[in-house]
Amino acid sequence: MRIYIGNLNYRLRTEELKNAFLPFGEVIGAKIVRDQETKRSKGFGFVEMANEADGLNAIEALNGTDLNGRNMIVTQAKPRENVTPSDSQTSEN
Repeated sequence: MRIYIGNLNYRLRTEELKNAFLPFGEVIGAKIVRDQETKRSKGFGFVEMANEADGLNAIEALNGTDLNGRNMIVTQAKPRENVTPSDSQTSEN
């Protein structure tokens, strides 16, 4: 199960994010999204959990809780939509 985590402290490390979810079950991976040019955190990330039930428990338990001074927003990640400029622009000639 893929989980979205928002409102993260900009100094939070990936290992700290992963450790917040470990008490709820097996964490396959964790990622903090960073700006490509500056490498600074964008303040959100994702955690992948092996088991959906564990992921749902983690969402319920951690949403709104403090992690390094910020209250996390924890929800189930939505599928990524790949929209290219050519898909959204049509010409009517």
